[in-house]
Amino acid sequence: MDKCLASQAMRQGRCLAPRLLLAAALTLSATAQAQQAPAKSAAKAPAQAAARLAPELEPKAVALLQAMSAKLAAAQSMAFTATVTNEAPSRIGPPLAYTTVSEVTMQRPNRLRVIAAGDGPESEFYYDGQTMTAYAPAENLAAVAPAPPTLAAMLKQAYDNAAIYFPFDDVMAADPYQSIAEGVNVAFVIGQSKVVGGVATDVVAVASQTLFVQIWIGVDDKLPRMMRAVFRGDPLRLRHQLEMSNWKLDPVLAAETFASLKAAQAPRIAFAAPQPAPGRTAAARTQPAARPASASK
Repeated sequence: MDKCLASQAMRQGRCLAPRLLLAAALTLSATAQAQQAPAKSAAKAPAQAAARLAPELEPKAVALLQAMSAKLAAAQSMAFTATVTNEAPSRIGPPLAYTTVSEVTMQRPNRLRVIAAGDGPESEFYYDGQTMTAYAPAENLAAVAPAPPTLAAMLKQAYDNAAIYFPFDDVMAADPYQSIAEGVNVAFVIGQSKVVGGVATDVVAVASQTLFVQIWIGVDDKLPRMMRAVFRGDPLRLRHQLEMSNWKLDPVLAAETFASLKAAQAPRIAFAAPQPAPGRTAAARTQPAARPASASK
């Protein structure tokens, strides 16, 4: 599970939400890269500093992960609220925390809507099985591109072409267990909590050679409630947290759920990651002040 907030949710090379299609419309990825690019940097940090882990997979931990994954995979549609908090170094050293809240609606095999707000301008993302649209409401600008016919292929193309990444994409995967468990060689049960998500949860820790993730899974409903990740090769040990709430499985969704009239009528910009402004470094571009998407597969 070499991934960003728990596998790809913790997908190490791809941490965040849609935004960053234009320097002027920084809505569409500065959060993806200001708030979750810290994880990308950490993912690229030398991993040799972390001691290699001997395989240790507790059967109960594996069973909990499989039960969670089976519950998610069985849902033909879902809606939930994703609250993502990522740490980034401050100019004096100690980390700062940046948070986004996304209202996520998905329908298999090829529909997705993400309405995101956070420490910066809002952004919206729509996928209807044929096109994907990233929309910046404040600037009233939209980036539209043809999209593959499946959710997984669309997410890969959105990341490859425009640096758009959702840290919760593992929970929407056709096979969440395969996505989350990829590369994992340690998994164990920590215990139970009655605090996270307002429900009783089983707490599981999973680790790969590059990532350590703690996952809270509902005891009764088997739904993921929170994931917290640290990249083992990150010398700063920055934390990346994903909370999931307001779960609805198999809601009936109208076709218009996955489109926006305002986005359709907005002026168009390129569906591509912006180039750095002259004299600005990539690191400078990812700072929230300038703005305002488990190891890669």
